[in-house]
Amino acid sequence: MNIQIDQKDFELLIEYDQIKKRIRLIGIQLEVDYEGRVPVFVGVLNGSFMFLGDLMKEVGISSEVTFIKVSSYEGDQSTGKIRKEIDLYMDLKDRDVIIVEDIVESGNTLKHVIDIIKEHNPASLNVCTLLLKPRKLNQDLEEITYVGFEIPNEFVIGYGLDYNGLGRNLKDIYRAEHVPTET
Repeated sequence: MNIQIDQKDFELLIEYDQIKKRIRLIGIQLEVDYEGRVPVFVGVLNGSFMFLGDLMKEVGISSEVTFIKVSSYEGDQSTGKIRKEIDLYMDLKDRDVIIVEDIVESGNTLKHVIDIIKEHNPASLNVCTLLLKPRKLNQDLEEITYVGFEIPNEFVIGYGLDYNGLGRNLKDIYRAEHVPTET
């Protein structure tokens, strides 16, 4: 199925049923890894809200949730400049922290968030991301522990990810269609 958002064409990449199954498996792994502990899930807004919401339904252990908002995108391109828009308002000292991301591409934004959280001296710090673009990653991020799907270096929307603010509400994930170039 193809869709159009803000005059840009997209094609289906990952169906919601696949997303739900993968999230259930991640939830099980988190329950095992954090048994007997009370982790804090830090959602990175805006994109992680759907993933974090569904993930929390699959995590049966006691846990807390908070958010941070940083941004670097305009349209479908990163500006390279990271802005903190909403700061953390929770004490994370000696806590087990799990950063929840919608997508990790270059890793620059995530590295920035990791550095912010490390200033709070957590007991442990791991990252759970729905999508990872391994070929675009230019940071060494050993904290990435839980990955839903590895995807090619393509622009994607849906399930919390947007294009010019649109498409976050789509339950499936779509990739931008390639426009053939003339030779």
